[in-house]
Amino acid sequence: MSPRSASVNEELRRRSRERLLHATVELVGERGYEATTLGDIADRAGTARGLISYYFPGKRHLLQSAVHRLMHLTLEAALEREPRTEDGRERLARAVDAILGLARDRPRLMRTHMAGILQAEGFVRCSEQQRLAELLRETVVRYGSPDPGTDYPLLRALLMGAVVAVLLPGAPMPMARLRAELFQRYGLDWELGVPPDGGPPGGTFPSPRQ
Repeated sequence: MSPRSASVNEELRRRSRERLLHATVELVGERGYEATTLGDIADRAGTARGLISYYFPGKRHLLQSAVHRLMHLTLEAALEREPRTEDGRERLARAVDAILGLARDRPRLMRTHMAGILQAEGFVRCSEQQRLAELLRETVVRYGSPDPGTDYPLLRALLMGAVVAVLLPGAPMPMARLRAELFQRYGLDWELGVPPDGGPPGGTFPSPRQ
């Protein structure tokens, strides 16, 4: 049998890494961070335990990479879903709804992720985080920002704050209210994106930016 080519080996490594990321999202979402071991993740992914150390320097790095991958895949799917659109306001609305939707649909996972970011090490720099940043920055550009270098970090901070507010133990903010605040800030119609049932809070919504 002839040896595998470099491209085949690279593809196998990529698939192994993605299985580990996917298994991490599943297990932490099911059990929580402390109850999930690296051995559990390797078993769920069907890979050797040593591969985790090969790809990731530690459990926290693995978790952040896994959640950032989930976020960029979710965001990408929202931005590119049918009907496809190049309208910057619609794309920004879809981005807001995609990120808030993760807080709604995967609260344990997202709460764990945000807690890790707020610890001393902060953001883990990885390819998944970079892809998420690229998508958000591109969204800001298509929205028409004259200064994406400033407006992208602001959007990221606002989305992070909204996610924290949705997930705050004991005193969560209603997601519809947070969505309304973000939409008002960016002059977006309530009907853009994926509006929740029941209409805007209070029954009215400010006119969009002209």
